[in-house]
Amino acid sequence: MKTLRYGSRGTDVELLQLALIRGGWLAGPIDGSFGAETQNAVRRFQAAYGLAADGIVGPLTWDALDPYLTGYFSVTIRRGDTFLRLARRYDTTTAAIAAANPGMDPQNLPVGEELIIPYGFDLVPVNVHYTPDLVDFILDGLAVRYPFAHPQKYGNSVTGTPLRLIEFGTGETEVLINASHHANEWITTPLVLKFAETVLKAYVNGGTVAGRSARELLGRVKLYIAPLVNPDGVALVNGVFDKRMREYRDALAIARRWPLIPFPEGWKANIAGTDPNLNYPADWEEAKRIKFAQGFTSPAPRDYVGEAPLSAPESRALYELTLAHDFRLTVSYHTQGEEIYWKYKDIEPERGREIAEAMAESSGYALAEVPEESANAGFRDWFILNYRLPGYTVEAGKGTNPLPLSELPKMIDENIPLMVTALELS
Repeated sequence: MKTLRYGSRGTDVELLQLALIRGGWLAGPIDGSFGAETQNAVRRFQAAYGLAADGIVGPLTWDALDPYLTGYFSVTIRRGDTFLRLARRYDTTTAAIAAANPGMDPQNLPVGEELIIPYGFDLVPVNVHYTPDLVDFILDGLAVRYPFAHPQKYGNSVTGTPLRLIEFGTGETEVLINASHHANEWITTPLVLKFAETVLKAYVNGGTVAGRSARELLGRVKLYIAPLVNPDGVALVNGVFDKRMREYRDALAIARRWPLIPFPEGWKANIAGTDPNLNYPADWEEAKRIKFAQGFTSPAPRDYVGEAPLSAPESRALYELTLAHDFRLTVSYHTQGEEIYWKYKDIEPERGREIAEAMAESSGYALAEVPEESANAGFRDWFILNYRLPGYTVEAGKGTNPLPLSELPKMIDENIPLMVTALELS
């Protein structure tokens, strides 16, 4: 994490403000600007944690803030402690403590041993711009809060950033949900992560999600969620790369050849200028013909198909992940349009339309045909072509990409039932 001080701006400041608000040190708002209120909150936090209260957020302060980003901390069990007493002491729930500490007897806790205490707040925020660092905090935190959920690495991006997913469920039917193939559609990342957290929380509480039992759902499926297919592109759009960094300079050099595409907010590609969702082996040559005719013949902010199928490491990683599993259904999240694409050209997988219609009914979205200029070389295209199984692209939300965070609550309300329906019918 970057060292922050008065005058700093950007997504790291948003994460700082998020942590301070969660800890009760800052009233808000989250605006990505390190002003006087944020500085004073940092000083109060540092003093409380025995750090030099200089208002500068360096490695030691970030380490102290870590529990507010991963959502848990550890305590040493004292004589007389029970889950109920600890839950009351730390403003959390006995169910949350029990879930994070499987095998512990809540009435006979071993004195002197460490116990995980999940904070009472939800881990997945809906009021900050997402970055690869934030996704790592969330995946690591979910795995501690819910030890039956397992983060996994399935590849690396252009810059070497680990590509990660989270897997949970005990059923035989494997399902894959992915998000953020396109950089300026990054809002789909918190969308699918909020779904994961909602299902996991309902599971440990014996609750329901969109009217369905979470335990029954996870008893019939094994779910894999890859929330950030294109981490470098998302980092570019959300300002992670400093303007002096090579990644930013190289992307800017590409973008200057396309002055009508706003930079960086118009960027869809990976950091090398290849569109990951035009790089799969499903009529890739036809996609190349169409996009070259539109002028996208070399790395670009969008619509360049790459040098060859699977030349983008992000696309190859998801492709190889899929080959290594037996996914019976996939859902790929994009924005925008409130539409569901469900077939590939004239290939209609068995039950594909039936499931799509149920997803549409649960969300209010419409079934749609993919525009001809975008009808090749996508992940869904390849999955349907290769497996003849149900694969869906969901264009969530409405507006101009990148969609504002103000749209996210509505998108969550619409798409949690959609994803539950997909799992139920897979």
